Amino acid sequence: MKTNIINKAKGLVKAVLPFYLFTLLPLATSCSDDFLEVSKPDGDPLEEYYTTDARLFESLVSAYSPLHWPDWDGTAYNDLTVDAEILGDDFWVGGARITDNQHWHKLFNFEGDGNNTLATLWGDFYSGIKRCNDVILYCSWGGGTAQNRRSYEMEARLLRVYYYNILWHYYGNVPFFLENLTMPYTAPQLTADEIYVKLLPELESIIQSKVLPMRWDNADAGRVSQAFAYMLYAEMVMYQNDTARYPQALSFMKEIIGNSEYSLNPSFSNLWEESGEWCAESIFEINYDDDSAQRDWGTSMFAGGTVFPTLCSPNSWPGGDGWNTGEDGWGFLPMRIETYNMFADNDRRRDATCWDVRGIEYTERYQDTHIWHGKYRPQSANNQDCPTSKNLNYNNNKRIYRYAETLLNAAELLLATGGSASEAADYVNEVRERAGLDKLASVTVDDILNERHLEFCGEGKRYFDLVRTGKAASVLVPDNYQYRTNSWTPNKKHIPLPQSELDADPTLKPNEY
Repeated sequence: MKTNIINKAKGLVKAVLPFYLFTLLPLATSCSDDFLEVSKPDGDPLEEYYTTDARLFESLVSAYSPLHWPDWDGTAYNDLTVDAEILGDDFWVGGARITDNQHWHKLFNFEGDGNNTLATLWGDFYSGIKRCNDVILYCSWGGGTAQNRRSYEMEARLLRVYYYNILWHYYGNVPFFLENLTMPYTAPQLTADEIYVKLLPELESIIQSKVLPMRWDNADAGRVSQAFAYMLYAEMVMYQNDTARYPQALSFMKEIIGNSEYSLNPSFSNLWEESGEWCAESIFEINYDDDSAQRDWGTSMFAGGTVFPTLCSPNSWPGGDGWNTGEDGWGFLPMRIETYNMFADNDRRRDATCWDVRGIEYTERYQDTHIWHGKYRPQSANNQDCPTSKNLNYNNNKRIYRYAETLLNAAELLLATGGSASEAADYVNEVRERAGLDKLASVTVDDILNERHLEFCGEGKRYFDLVRTGKAASVLVPDNYQYRTNSWTPNKKHIPLPQSELDADPTLKPNEY
């Protein structure tokens, strides 16, 4: 379903974004105050503009927009899936050569630095945080209807937690603020643990308000929901190993499981097709659309499609398998042969996850294995309606949370809170049965982690599972191909802060990487 918060406002995004150009600037912790000098286009004060539901909704659309930026924001390619998977053990980095998007190669080998890190994520998501703060402020002025103000405020607060969650996962120790900055435009840098302590009560408050629906209807697909908040809560407390909150997280998972609006899609492969978007399994997706796409080389932050299928596909494709002759991929994220081989022959997930083109000739790039990311593989049908650059505008939505993760979260949390291994197995077996695998009578934590590995391969979850379970140090080690020559160590949990931010604010402390 492509009618969502961004696409419902067709034309709005194109019209609104120039009005919000002050928020497109990467938000350093220290910067000039020019971006704060904003007024309505005809010169009236903002207080006189944000007085209606429609105009408050404009600001909310603007707060959602940064979700779409990381794959390519006009400065760098930092698709969140690639960022996470190159840190794990299922894919190589690829590209034209080892210096192509060198920051990925450096981080893959655990030798990143301030000039080779995910620098644009900082600007993208601090821009998102700033925009969320704007929405909350505008809603406090009392314009529009009380019901819409309340919803817009809670959506903005929840989005803000999500944006901080990404920064917290990658950087750990980051500046934190819940109101936009004033002179000298710096915020205190908190430790990762302090960030968590700030965010969890905020997330709990949003959840307890019960303002957001458990699931939006199809016309509003793409807006954060109560179920999204539950999944974000479980993700954060499990990553923090906050066992005191595990019972609450389990309760949230069971609430989703007991809700008739969510269930597994009968077909795993259909999940990754356009017809499978926003199915009953989908809890949250980032929407991309090729129809009337405004995104192009000079307008990277405008509404449209995603470049991810171009990033993670073979170069100089000869045609076939739904992708036309002459289509061009950039060769990033080739799948390791070992990853393909971890799937049983009868596991239905393998062919949907692994796009196996061994035997087909094309221009090989660095670390090429002829096996590619199947879930987000390019197909010509997925950008055929694009009026701008097709390779930037595939309509593949990015899946963030789905019901299968709810089941596996519930199984893991059950075991962690002393629950029944057979009850946990019931949740795991729902996932296994769809994959065509035999049921398990009982499960261990390792069984659940193995199922997560198979189920979410290529979805950006594996690396963080290894870190939170203490397995990263033994799994993320030098490989037999001498591509990864360094091992992960606990000080690699948080990647280097961007050097540009350290230069802008001398009070920032770099991560010990």
